[in-house]
Amino acid sequence: MGGNPHNSSEWPTFILTGLPGLETSQDWLFLLLGTLYAVSIVGNALILFIIKEEQSLHQPMYYFLSLLSVNDLGVSFSTLPTVLATFCFHFREISFDACMAQMFFIHLFSFMESGILLVMSFDRYVAICKPLHYATVLSDGRIVRMGVSAFIRSFCLVFPLPFLLKRLPFCKANILSHAYCLHPDLIRLPCGDITINNRFGLFIVISTFGLDPALILLSYALIVRSVLAIASREGRLKMLHTCVSHTCAVLIFYVPMVGVSMAARYGRHAPPHLHTLLSLVYLFVPPMLNPVIYSIKTKEIRQRLCRMLAGTKF
Repeated sequence: MGGNPHNSSEWPTFILTGLPGLETSQDWLFLLLGTLYAVSIVGNALILFIIKEEQSLHQPMYYFLSLLSVNDLGVSFSTLPTVLATFCFHFREISFDACMAQMFFIHLFSFMESGILLVMSFDRYVAICKPLHYATVLSDGRIVRMGVSAFIRSFCLVFPLPFLLKRLPFCKANILSHAYCLHPDLIRLPCGDITINNRFGLFIVISTFGLDPALILLSYALIVRSVLAIASREGRLKMLHTCVSHTCAVLIFYVPMVGVSMAARYGRHAPPHLHTLLSLVYLFVPPMLNPVIYSIKTKEIRQRLCRMLAGTKF
């Protein structure tokens, strides 16, 4: 299996795992994860439908929210096939090419989410600090360019990963730690020199999960400074209230991501299922909670949902 890594017939298959030590509870875990998938897929699809149908929501803020919902659907559908196979049908093998493809899309959408949250923070900065120029700065053309730029950046960062792994020989037990393929998990398995893989992986992390949060913090620092200049307390609260949904989305994305990184780096002696649980939270919670948060905090979306649930004509 570790012969010529460029011969596709000798590329290994990988073994997916559920939660170590909880194999007897796999069916219950699938019910839980299936519920999370249902909430995520239905919730984000409803957000997209409401924004499309409600003319009052055809604004930059909601265009960015649409991007976030599409991205969250991408995250859910990227992990769904192997999670379903592992927890429901107990089918644990995945081919090398299928694993590379899944890894590519999971990381593509993860980095995309970071970029989308960054452009959404810019939207909030312009809306609060430059309200008179909001429509001019965030024109339809500029919104499209920002979305495309976030995609191109993510694609360019993730595209080399499968090829960097394909050049390596695999001669260890190819057992993954999760029910899906992630680069930090796969990089442990080759028996060749992974220096380039490690350095490129570090570059990706710094240029996305290092740079994006710093720029988001900067935008919020400027927002807070602008809000504090408002004389009335009611005015300050009103301005800050427009940032609550985005702030929650940032926290539920970056906090689990930091937890996964810290556990991978410093939790070598932690129980095996802890790493799996953290990765599940990282990949499952943001796509599920984002539509819930925006439905609760956004008046127009909440009203539209209420009309739909009440069965009124729309």
